[in-house]
Amino acid sequence: MMRRGFQAAARLGHQRTLSKIPHFLPRLNLASASGSSSDSLVSRFCLEKTDLKDYALPNSSWGPEMLSLYQEFLEKTKSGSWVKMPSFKSNREHIQGLKLPFDLGVPSDKSDRRIFTRCIQAEGQGYEYVIFFQPSKKKSVCLFQPGPYLEGPPGFAHGGSLAAMIDETFSKTAYLAGEGLFTLSLNIRFKNLIPVGSLAVLDVQVEKIEDQKLYMACIAHSRNQQTVYAKSSGVFLQLQLEEESPQ
Repeated sequence: MMRRGFQAAARLGHQRTLSKIPHFLPRLNLASASGSSSDSLVSRFCLEKTDLKDYALPNSSWGPEMLSLYQEFLEKTKSGSWVKMPSFKSNREHIQGLKLPFDLGVPSDKSDRRIFTRCIQAEGQGYEYVIFFQPSKKKSVCLFQPGPYLEGPPGFAHGGSLAAMIDETFSKTAYLAGEGLFTLSLNIRFKNLIPVGSLAVLDVQVEKIEDQKLYMACIAHSRNQQTVYAKSSGVFLQLQLEEESPQ
């Protein structure tokens, strides 16, 4: 599915302007990135009542810094200015009732499929993270605590684990901010290593939405902002998910 998605996105790159390919890509309503549309996306993505397990909740592996900053942002959600994103084991659980464009069919089997950053089941061993989204400013903050199964250099997180975490935060932010679906480009400049078990804070911002693309920026740093771990930018393709046909 990912390969077909990238192939579809690559075909877009061969076109000089999106306006020349209406037969391939439906134009979005410019209001799709407005506050009301974002609110609608948030309400559908962040289910208030569900039996699905939310992996973005505190557990015994979370360190003191992770827990305290989580509580700080949780307080901000009470005013409605910030939203805590739930994190289910698969993206298909986030988009129930919707389907991907380009006829990207999703197998309907019952096998255990997981998003990459939720593939390690043991608490504290892999990706421990939670994302908070601020709809009015189209920005997110991700609290990321890498576990020992993500080690690269002894005692430190592998750079690829941070890259995956940045891409995951980009993708969730892009979708809620303006229906961004596919990663078109991702650039990262690594600055410092993240100690395993420590907290990294990812500040993500949508810089602009233009020509059906969302331009993103991220700075990953320590809680006190004295250490920058990486700076990143990304571009996401803006596409609307389609309603599934009733069976």
